[in-house]
Amino acid sequence: MRPTAKFSISFGLVTIPVAAYNATDTSASVSFVRIHTADGGRVRNQPVCSLEGTEVSPDEIGRGYRPHDADVVVPLSDEDLDALPLPTAKTLTILAFVAGGDIDPLQMGKGYYLATDSPAAAKPYVLLREAMERHERVGLGKIALHGRETLAMIRPMGDALVMQVLLWPHQIRPMDGVLPEREAEVHPNEVAAAETLMDSFGELSEEDLHDHYREALEELVSAKLAHREPEFDTGEEPPSGGQVMDLMAALQDSVRAAKRSRGEDEGDEGRATAKRPAKKAAAKTSTASGTKTGTKSGTKSGTKTASGAATKSAAKKSTAAQSATKKTAAKTTAKKKTASRGSRRAG
Repeated sequence: MRPTAKFSISFGLVTIPVAAYNATDTSASVSFVRIHTADGGRVRNQPVCSLEGTEVSPDEIGRGYRPHDADVVVPLSDEDLDALPLPTAKTLTILAFVAGGDIDPLQMGKGYYLATDSPAAAKPYVLLREAMERHERVGLGKIALHGRETLAMIRPMGDALVMQVLLWPHQIRPMDGVLPEREAEVHPNEVAAAETLMDSFGELSEEDLHDHYREALEELVSAKLAHREPEFDTGEEPPSGGQVMDLMAALQDSVRAAKRSRGEDEGDEGRATAKRPAKKAAAKTSTASGTKTGTKSGTKSGTKTASGAATKSAAKKSTAAQSATKKTAAKTTAKKKTASRGSRRAG
């Protein structure tokens, strides 16, 4: 890896020669080229002279500066730029040490790894790194990179020093028209629910820091080259966004969904499920016991009732039989008396 710049860090009377290496790689990001949709030909940006209308080769291209109050461009050569009285051209002079939290993240730009550029720079390099780490401070200074002076922040990161290019304060736009026109009222219980939701998110995983879009794009291109349908790993569909009607309910549902996605409440659900069959079994036992008790009780009661009814019926039949016997005996006696009287008259 080649250094992009070499300069010295000025830490009071201590000078540390360093070499700056790009800490980021933008070549791995997704990029497209412009094409002519009619035939697929590349559409390129050709450097063309605005006066002659002809293409200009790279060795004929120089630099110029246009003042804000004039409509002219002043040509500037490399010799003109090198002659500028710019102390930050080869030296990053640390102006102050501040807490890292005091730096507005909007100002942070490209990052560089700083390595020692000579054996003698090793000790002051480690000294500056250890002092900032123990003091929990970062260094602020100015450096000229690629023909421009910029603010820079130096901070320790592991065993190395890292330089972060910072934007100037005037390069941060004001927030005019960004804030809502009317201040919304938020209740404390809603804030507490939002904090609970924040805690339920947990830590970032390696899968979260994966560029799925790039993989899907490469699969799409491979499928087109092979004249086949692309095979995408869709995974879980993200929740569809919608208008929030009940903020508290949405927060509570989000907490439950986040816990379910990590399986944190599976044990609770399992225990609840285990309790429910026990209740059902108890209910079944109670029902069965009641049924048996009812059956026995009903059987005994029914037996007693039937027995009583049969006894009463037999008693009624016995009484009727006795009554019929008495009537028959009475008739027989009457007939005998009549016959006896008849025989007496005949004699």
